[in-house]
Amino acid sequence: MTGIRETVKQALPKPVLYALRDSRDAIKRWQQWPSATFDSRRRDTVERLAALKDIHKGKRCFIIGNGPSLKQMNLNCLKDEYTFGMNRFYLMFPELGFKTTYFVSINDLVVEQCAADLQTLDIPTFISWRGRQWVKPRKDLYYLFTTYTGPKFAEDIRGRLWESSTVTYVAMQIAFYMGFSQVILIGVDHSFTTQGKPNTTVISEGDDPNHFAGNYFGKGFRWQLPDLDGSELGYLRAREAYKAAGREILDATVGGKLTIYPKVEFTSLFKD
Repeated sequence: MTGIRETVKQALPKPVLYALRDSRDAIKRWQQWPSATFDSRRRDTVERLAALKDIHKGKRCFIIGNGPSLKQMNLNCLKDEYTFGMNRFYLMFPELGFKTTYFVSINDLVVEQCAADLQTLDIPTFISWRGRQWVKPRKDLYYLFTTYTGPKFAEDIRGRLWESSTVTYVAMQIAFYMGFSQVILIGVDHSFTTQGKPNTTVISEGDDPNHFAGNYFGKGFRWQLPDLDGSELGYLRAREAYKAAGREILDATVGGKLTIYPKVEFTSLFKD
């Protein structure tokens, strides 16, 4: 069957192939829509999300990636800032002595394997609607309807959000909805030591060299290889959406490889 499928793909003109792919993806999204719209857990989330609209209008926030560059930074100055932690950043909470304002995790493998940790977080947490099978409703938990396909930048996160292969892009959409006028990235190294086909699921064989802690995706953890090109498609959309709204995204990552946003030196952000 695989051979036949590949033969058909090669025979079809690319515009036709792309149209068929887009139609297939749209059907899959529509199949998810009823539960993401009418399920009582999602209705509850949508109602509560309304209270977050422009709640931080005109303020700044920091979206914290999980790259090794964080080890080169003094994060103590973030204690009184609005911050977004993502995926397993909670591993750093004890060292920091404080927790991020918000938390976001949407990757299925991360949510499944870290469900117990996400379940007990006592800060506002956003996970994908798919994650409902692992993380049950709790105080300050929001189920977001996120999808792998259908590129868009959602200014209203009560509807569908596109993931763009990175939780960081989802956090950018949440921050926009909350009204933040300036988003500052740190720890978004945009480079990985582990190489391979994007989105391939692999199992860690030892300490994690790609994040701030060796046990982040430690031995035995299942994770997906990054799709940096796919991530950049979302980052470009976010840049234009913020610019059109008179807002901005800055990149204060130490030594980061991302080139889409203006660079700024982290310590300069805290000078009087």
